Amino acid sequence: MRFIVIDGLDGAGKDTHAELIRRRYLERGERVIFRSHPEEDNPYGKRARKALLIGGRINHIRAAVFYALDVIRSLWLYHWRSNPGPDTLIFSRYLMGVAYLPGPLASIMYRLLSGVLPTTKYMFFLDVSPEESLRRLMERDEHEMFENLEDLTRTRQKALRLASDWYIINTEDSIADVQRRIDEILDLLDGDASENYLPC
Repeated sequence: MRFIVIDGLDGAGKDTHAELIRRRYLERGERVIFRSHPEEDNPYGKRARKALLIGGRINHIRAAVFYALDVIRSLWLYHWRSNPGPDTLIFSRYLMGVAYLPGPLASIMYRLLSGVLPTTKYMFFLDVSPEESLRRLMERDEHEMFENLEDLTRTRQKALRLASDWYIINTEDSIADVQRRIDEILDLLDGDASENYLPC
């Protein structure tokens, strides 16, 4: 199974580029599953989304817990239990949810989760400046608790430190230019005969 992770700051274009990657492999005749967390097709994802929209310290904790359960549910259904599994499994939002945790807890949780949960050589962090992220987010109808310049700046700093072994892609260029860079990396990775799962 090809396991592709698309993560990044809010408003960086994760779902947009994950969908373009999904089409890339569908056009090759592959069976592809795409999960964007938190998902709306299960109680964990719905509760995580609701907590993010309400805000506040308690809902911060609730959002983190239900988000983690939603991701684990997706892993269980489509990575661990699925037989036969998809040719390609794409997760939008995965390990970098920990960057929203306070202080050093983000690094601790990242090391813990990346040691327990599956990782892959196909890990992309989509980067965008906090200012551009906020501009894009303000165009949406609903707003989550971390959608302000201070939180976006802090979260981006933590996430970039955690993503040192990922492919970091600046998404302030056009969608076509960004996707071209992603496709070039995918072409290289798909041509690599080494194992799919490598330590990150």
